Amino acid sequence: MPSRQKQLLFSVSGLFGFSCALTAAVATGLPFWLNGTVLCRTGAELVNATGPELDKFLGGLSYGLFHGERVKQCGLGGRPSRFSFFPDLLSTIPAGLHVTVIFFCGVVILFSSVATGFFFFNAFGRPYETLQGPMGLYLWTFICCLCSCLVLILFASEVKLHHLSERIANFNEVTFVFQTYSEHYDRSFWLFFLVFLLHGLNILLIRLAGVQFPFQETKESDLSNVAADLMY
Repeated sequence: MPSRQKQLLFSVSGLFGFSCALTAAVATGLPFWLNGTVLCRTGAELVNATGPELDKFLGGLSYGLFHGERVKQCGLGGRPSRFSFFPDLLSTIPAGLHVTVIFFCGVVILFSSVATGFFFFNAFGRPYETLQGPMGLYLWTFICCLCSCLVLILFASEVKLHHLSERIANFNEVTFVFQTYSEHYDRSFWLFFLVFLLHGLNILLIRLAGVQFPFQETKESDLSNVAADLMY
């Protein structure tokens, strides 16, 4: 492929990498990972509320990776309050899993920035080491793609398997018991899904630029050597 087309493809990939780093950083800090409603089960059972009457006992819940907001409603109006995961909820949530999600978010931000530099270096410079050349492009991009996927999987498991919303809703609550009524992933979660897709697209752009997958050339050369040996 002509060098100008390679420069164009690597430059586009570099812009995608920079966008991923910026998007991941913003999404990590925003309190918009999950939005839902929680039911005050104690109040609803006391009055045997059904149908439209349940609206009086439905509160709101919205949170990110560091802080959020909840509105408790048990028939006497909403009680809004803010909370922070650190240090308030450490004893309530699966702290190890939650910290792991944040760690992989940081990895995505870091290696997206690294990948951006390597893309522009390969577009306008002359890479002289393996990790600065084709193998490096695949390596950094694959790490970002894998870690962004892990962020989505681990956060979803924290919400669904460990019932994160119910743990937050019942934090420091003595009189009433709350349960999740509805929940859906918010914009920050889908921004990370976009980051995952962009890194996957970058892998395709690297291949489109004519760069072989790592170890593919070695495998092909080994096969040719074996064929030559058989001939002799």
